[in-house]
Amino acid sequence: MSKEQGCVLKAWEVTVRKTQQAKKRANNIFGTVSVASQTDDQATTTEENDDETSTNRSSIGELYHAERVLPNGDYYTGQWYDSFPHGHGKYLWTDGCMYIGEWYNEKTMGKGKFGWPSGATYEGEFKSGYMDGIGTYTGPSGYTYRGQWVMNLKHGHGIKSYANGDVYDGEWRRGLQEAQGKYRWRDESYYIGEWKNGMICGKGTFIWTDGCRYDGFWDDGFPSGNGTFKWDDGSFYVGHWSQDPEEMNGAYYPSGNEENLEWDPKDVFNNLSEYKTCSGERVPVLPSQKKLSVWNSSKRVEKPRRISVDGRVSVGLDRAFEKMNMWGSESGEGVADIDSTTRRDLDAEIMRLEAEGFIQSLKPIPVPMRLPRAGKKQGETISKGHRNYELMLNLQLGIRHAVGKQAAVVSLDLKHSAFDPKEKVWTRFPPEGTKYTPPHQSSEFKWKDYCPLVFRSLRKLFKVDPADYMLSICGNDALRELSSPGKSGSFFYLTNDDRYMIKTMKKSETKVLLRMLAAYYNHVRAFEDTLVIRFYGLHCVKLTGTIQKKVRFVIMGNLFCSEYSVHRRFDLKGSSLGRTTDKPESEINSNTILKDLDLNFIFRLQKAWYQEFIRQVDKDCEFLEQERIMDYSLLVGIHFREASVAGELIPSGARKPIGDFEDESAPRLSRADVDQLLSDPTRWASIRLGGNMPARAERTIRRSDCELVGEPTGEYYEVVMIFGIIDILQDYDISKKLEHAYKSIQYDPTSISAVDPRLYSRRFRDFIFKVITEDD
Repeated sequence: MSKEQGCVLKAWEVTVRKTQQAKKRANNIFGTVSVASQTDDQATTTEENDDETSTNRSSIGELYHAERVLPNGDYYTGQWYDSFPHGHGKYLWTDGCMYIGEWYNEKTMGKGKFGWPSGATYEGEFKSGYMDGIGTYTGPSGYTYRGQWVMNLKHGHGIKSYANGDVYDGEWRRGLQEAQGKYRWRDESYYIGEWKNGMICGKGTFIWTDGCRYDGFWDDGFPSGNGTFKWDDGSFYVGHWSQDPEEMNGAYYPSGNEENLEWDPKDVFNNLSEYKTCSGERVPVLPSQKKLSVWNSSKRVEKPRRISVDGRVSVGLDRAFEKMNMWGSESGEGVADIDSTTRRDLDAEIMRLEAEGFIQSLKPIPVPMRLPRAGKKQGETISKGHRNYELMLNLQLGIRHAVGKQAAVVSLDLKHSAFDPKEKVWTRFPPEGTKYTPPHQSSEFKWKDYCPLVFRSLRKLFKVDPADYMLSICGNDALRELSSPGKSGSFFYLTNDDRYMIKTMKKSETKVLLRMLAAYYNHVRAFEDTLVIRFYGLHCVKLTGTIQKKVRFVIMGNLFCSEYSVHRRFDLKGSSLGRTTDKPESEINSNTILKDLDLNFIFRLQKAWYQEFIRQVDKDCEFLEQERIMDYSLLVGIHFREASVAGELIPSGARKPIGDFEDESAPRLSRADVDQLLSDPTRWASIRLGGNMPARAERTIRRSDCELVGEPTGEYYEVVMIFGIIDILQDYDISKKLEHAYKSIQYDPTSISAVDPRLYSRRFRDFIFKVITEDD
């Protein structure tokens, strides 16, 4: 090492030691036990007077006991680290809330007890500020819940004892009763069986205290479907149950020669209307919503970070020397001038010190991330004069006619003939109208409904109200056409409320959907949380006259119809060839669909949700593989929950000085907003697998352009995720086999999209499970 290098390193080491001593003195001042809050001016005076006399107190980086009255009036006593609670301690907020238990880096983590001013308490496990794990909540009205929690929600097995004496013992999901459970009313009558979204739904048994019982199927708390009602004397009634008297039918079987002709099945419904399950109580404020008042000196001013030519923030050697003003000063004096060779040697020496663990904070980190530029509302409104205006009118007329004349679905059990591709209905729409069609201003056309009973049943299965469906597509508001057609040549249209997307179809895609329709119907019926795209209707418009043009289209759910704005969109397949956006950075906004090689995050889900996620992805991929489908993708939308006023994303766990405030109009959803969502039982249902899911996004950096998954940086962001599997109508036909053979000659066969469905499914899952993992 040259003499000049040695001098520079020696000067750097001396300055680092002085910096540490200064921090130690500062911590001595702020680390003293205090019984009253201090103003910033008082803190400044104390620092100036006691610099030389506080050498035997706690130094920065050490864990010690402290008792503090914080600037906003909050009180804390317990273990303290740096400028926040860490270890075991007690925190009392000015509004009367209190937490006693374990802390980790200013977050409630581990076992503890949280109390509300109302008298409500939670005692159990915490994770990152949330009630998470095994715990007991006692409400102000006296009800208790003992069981499992995930992010403030009852999730898993638990027992809830209500204030009126009712008890539920069973499974919970996202704060509501789900799957198997037993509910006992205070008169000792009870139900045991299946639940769905907090309601009795599925197969189960209700037993009254007088010995009568009902065994069968339920929907929304009442018998629905096949079931048997038994009296204590052995007589019973078997039949199909429904709240609609016209659908109700069955037979009565007496125990002996007696006949109970006066009994009416409606009596069961009237009786059950008295047995209401208690609703959940709203928690006014959640533990994760409570802000901590962390001590910060108002004298601290952070210097702006220097940006290196490779786009990274320099927090390494340059930053250390900036602090001691070696490379330069405002006056331009005292510059230690070294050449590039010396600098390279010095960088190598610093890297060695880092590798040996001597220095841990000199690695460069990525540039702070910003919220992407907000895109305009997608699509061009189809108004009079638009080239597709007449097609839109035809489409709206056809759907209004098809949905309006259809009878309600009685049963979801469909005959095999309903799925026959030949099961279609043609309707003629002349301009003057007919007995069944209204007059209109468009040219004459024919309308075709494919498998109308199947899609009507699908809409009921997906809980789509027919009136709302027609209003969204056929209301006064026009459809919007997306600015450019997709890669397949299809055009896309959005309804004005963004709930539905309409896609024009090629004949080959129509054949694929009709071929797999029965399997699709059975799959979405068996797996309520399936991630595959939802289809609501398949139709065709045939223009009459000399053109004789046929336009086939499918109506689908819009995945990104959510109360959260989507900041980033990714289309992920697990292949690398051509899987990057072709837009320059200046043109990318929140509407831009990015691809595999543009992805710079790993998403981490809570354990319970991640287990559901991998189970469902496996089931969905098995279904698509059996149907010989490939080239599908996972469409992912990301909403960043916290950002500064300037639009800079705030990593999770980042602490801001006291008094730092953020503009309410900033384009973000704060953690408090999400917690408020979780605290309201009426809105819990909006969180589901693939929809509005809270997660953490860890930023990654790629070492090479062809690397699919980058290296984690340890920088996390709180996000809300929306995702689903789309483009499921491409089978492995002869064209795809030829594409695979041709591209395999030029490129790595594993990097291209067109591969055998079995290989595609395995590669897709391998990639998805790398970029969406469990948060451990």
